[in-house]
Amino acid sequence: MIAKRVPSQGVGPREPPHPGVPPHGGGSVAPPPSRVPARGDGPRGDVASSHGRRGAGELEAEVLAVLQRAGAALTPGDVSAQLGGGLAYSTVVTILSRLHAKGVLTRRRIRRAYAYAPVADEPGLAARRMRQVLDGEADREAVLEHFVSHLSERDEQLLRSLLLGGGQDRRTSGRGSR
Repeated sequence: MIAKRVPSQGVGPREPPHPGVPPHGGGSVAPPPSRVPARGDGPRGDVASSHGRRGAGELEAEVLAVLQRAGAALTPGDVSAQLGGGLAYSTVVTILSRLHAKGVLTRRRIRRAYAYAPVADEPGLAARRMRQVLDGEADREAVLEHFVSHLSERDEQLLRSLLLGGGQDRRTSGRGSR
């Protein structure tokens, strides 16, 4: 069948059939005027969008919190159930695998799955992150000097107490140590 060509009515340029789409398929497509893209709309947006997408790191934090509360190693299925079952099993496995690769979790094989547990409690993980930042700097003394000079009065007193032996019981108890 041969399509008939219909001449356009009028002399001026034709209006595109859809707003924001060029008439001849060339050039870039602008967003429709009724909606302006918002921060976090993209697939890697760092802010939760109106579609319920979480920001970067939020899922990892939620999974880690579940493991911290559990106090025992959990399988991906257990973690998924604790999170309310709203995530695909493969998503939970991916998050757990990434946290394990970062050194935040340990894992052991249980039948066909792994069971994951945090390497330390929350204060221990925070201390670990602080050590990693410090280890990544060439001039440790300058970094520590700058850190200490910006502590609040209360934190400075607490640090002095810990350094002078007031925190021996916590340091030697085994929780959060290297």
